[in-house]
Amino acid sequence: MIWNKHALFSIVLFLIAVVLGQDSPYLLLLTVAQVVYVPLTLQMVATENDWFSRYYSYLSIPASVSVILLPMTDQSGFEVFLAAIYLIFTLIVAGYGISRFLTRGFVRFEEFCIDVALINLHIGGMWFFAHIKNINTGFSPIITWLTAIHFHYAAFLLPIFIGLLGRIYKPPFYPLAAGILLLSPFILAIGITFSVWIEWISVVFYIMGIYAFFFYSLKTPFKHRLQKWLIVCSFGSLGITILFSFLYALGRLSNKFSLSIDFMLRFHGVLNCVIFALLGVIGWSVFVPSAKIEKWTFPISKIRGNLTIGEKILPKITDRQALDSYKGLVDKMEIYVPHLNLNTLSPTIRDFYENTLDYRLYAKVKWKTWFIPFAVVYRLISSFVQQINLPLSSKSIEMTGDIVKINEDFDGRSSPRAWVRKINNKVTFVALYSWHRTKKRTYMNIALPLPFSSMIGILELNQIGHELTLSSKKQQPNSDAGIYLAWNKRLLLLPIEETFHVKETGDGRLYAQHNMWIFSIPFLNITYQIDRRNLEEPRK
Repeated sequence: MIWNKHALFSIVLFLIAVVLGQDSPYLLLLTVAQVVYVPLTLQMVATENDWFSRYYSYLSIPASVSVILLPMTDQSGFEVFLAAIYLIFTLIVAGYGISRFLTRGFVRFEEFCIDVALINLHIGGMWFFAHIKNINTGFSPIITWLTAIHFHYAAFLLPIFIGLLGRIYKPPFYPLAAGILLLSPFILAIGITFSVWIEWISVVFYIMGIYAFFFYSLKTPFKHRLQKWLIVCSFGSLGITILFSFLYALGRLSNKFSLSIDFMLRFHGVLNCVIFALLGVIGWSVFVPSAKIEKWTFPISKIRGNLTIGEKILPKITDRQALDSYKGLVDKMEIYVPHLNLNTLSPTIRDFYENTLDYRLYAKVKWKTWFIPFAVVYRLISSFVQQINLPLSSKSIEMTGDIVKINEDFDGRSSPRAWVRKINNKVTFVALYSWHRTKKRTYMNIALPLPFSSMIGILELNQIGHELTLSSKKQQPNSDAGIYLAWNKRLLLLPIEETFHVKETGDGRLYAQHNMWIFSIPFLNITYQIDRRNLEEPRK
């Protein structure tokens, strides 16, 4: 249990604030979060012996003391200085959240929830600073203060609690329910600013997410019975208080009845402060589940690009000493046995991967409608970078290109080769193909150099009858499959997935379907018609 000298210090500070009194009792709702709940929660999620953990005392103590001193001064300049100390503290916490994310990426959604919470605390710090400095936010002072409270409880404590729960129990719909609760504070802010309808919809989303996690808390196999019921009561209290928010938003929407802000403070605010936050912090302090650490050991291409990739990158990485050249993306498909049965796999599919240059590719690119505005902006960038430079048109068009042998010492992987694909003599892809084996499983290991980084695609190959699928989706929890970003010495799992489905449609003819998702939402589909060249046909 995390009850140490820091916890005692936080509690004593808050008691001082209570004894000395403040202008209005509701101000204590934020004070207790700032000097008790936030410091104790940060100790739960800080990684032992990392930079934040080592300097935690030097960061949190001045921030907490500055909050307690604020009501004791009448000098506006000194008040701003004290508020700025807390603001800087929340900025450092946000930096810690970003640094956590950059060591891992989207590999574990429960940890991402904690990252977002740490970043959100700075938003709460900014609203707190705006209130103390009387900055004109477009809202009344009480709304500015309540927004600061909202971001300390709903956008900081709640995401951390759901992240800690996910470390123990993560059912299939956990990312969806957690994602709803991560987005809801921002949808609510948009609704309060622009539309009562959006505000009401955000509360409906909150209800969905909160009741999902109340159910998950009942199903979670906690080690301690006391912890289970403290956390169940914590989430359960939200199921009650969110109904007040629903009625408040519904009253604003219908204009038939209304709940006053004073009523919301007395019931909604106090219940969240005393039951949700207090019981939640105590409950998670009983036993803090440890984070699952991801360690990737598969080989990563060492090649990184400059601002422009295209064919400019090839002279630097080509194996000029090589006496032979490659004709295919792999030398022999036998390396993928036993997960492929070459006796039943389509001979044309096998031949395509071993003799890729003997085939012509006709591609039809189709962006999903919702993604087209982003694709237009992306196209402007990719045209300059000359990498992953896909057309906006869905018209079928031929992709030409070559396969170039890459220097193994430069790349760091086995038998690397660059497949350069062009459309109308303009580079579309420069993909560096290789392979690696982990625990008797062979993966296709593809690197796409980007400016000062590289996108890494690790694909599983599986056979369905005579057909072949290649996928970055993990079939097993310990699979290497995924789309990653290699940057500096970091490797981040990206929220992108892709699959290829290749099948034979006739003698010497293949059809391939390439689908891509971002945050599990489809955004791109490419279909390929692949035809074997005639023996006398020259290669472009």
